[in-house]
Amino acid sequence: MAPTSPVVARWELVRRLRELREQRGFDSAGFARAVGFTPANWSHVEKGRRVLTGNTIGPVLDLLAVGERERVELLALLAAGKGRGWWSRSALIGPELQRYYGMEYGADSIRSYDSLVIPGLLQTEAYARALIAADVMIRPAQVEQLVAMRMRRRKRLHGHDPVALTAVVGEATLVQRVGGQDVLCAQLEYLAGLLRTRPNVDIRVIPFAAPDGAVLGGASFHLLDFASEYLPTFGWAESAVFGAPVDNPDQVHDLAFAFVRALDQSLTRTESLALIEKYAAV
Repeated sequence: MAPTSPVVARWELVRRLRELREQRGFDSAGFARAVGFTPANWSHVEKGRRVLTGNTIGPVLDLLAVGERERVELLALLAAGKGRGWWSRSALIGPELQRYYGMEYGADSIRSYDSLVIPGLLQTEAYARALIAADVMIRPAQVEQLVAMRMRRRKRLHGHDPVALTAVVGEATLVQRVGGQDVLCAQLEYLAGLLRTRPNVDIRVIPFAAPDGAVLGGASFHLLDFASEYLPTFGWAESAVFGAPVDNPDQVHDLAFAFVRALDQSLTRTESLALIEKYAAV
């Protein structure tokens, strides 16, 4: 089981409360007034922008006629959601990116696609530093803090219950000399080592020769899945200047389909390892 993430706990809590409200036939505004909230404040609760407390959740559970077993589960989520993850202690990243890091920390499995750079969870320290330092929006004094955060995220690939990561990358990521040839070679050697030793990490390369390999262009996105049966896939899409959650279920479905297409164009695990080793030896 993935480690407890307060972000994931809060997300599950509000999703389950909203589903219970809808199942019981309450409209949002009427329900809000019945449990002592304004409609606007209750809307913030269901969108995860306002946190319930032990006092305010009681009337909610009572009106929803929640059974004892589910009540215990929901109160446990409330307690877990009060914590603060390490990602929330930095002023260098905004609330949306903090949310993503919290989701990533609590994910059971992750699917990533990137055509141009190695995904963050797979980057070496030197490779990450070169990428971050090249960003004109980041001040030099911030670089090392951001590198340290990226390295801390990487710990989820290890430990007694690591996240399962399937990353599909374009062959261009193996030749783009981020940080120079030495940094790139060390990065590729690191990827090869993961493929040899970490069964929870699968890296697939879309070769230049793939007939439809360029179908996704320069896209970069991640799909996070969770152990809880109550949680859907969480999507995150990135561009050169921003990253944002993908909350629309239809768009998440489209990303999942795009990932399948990318995976179909990629080499096998063994073939991908051989290609990575080939470029690492250059």
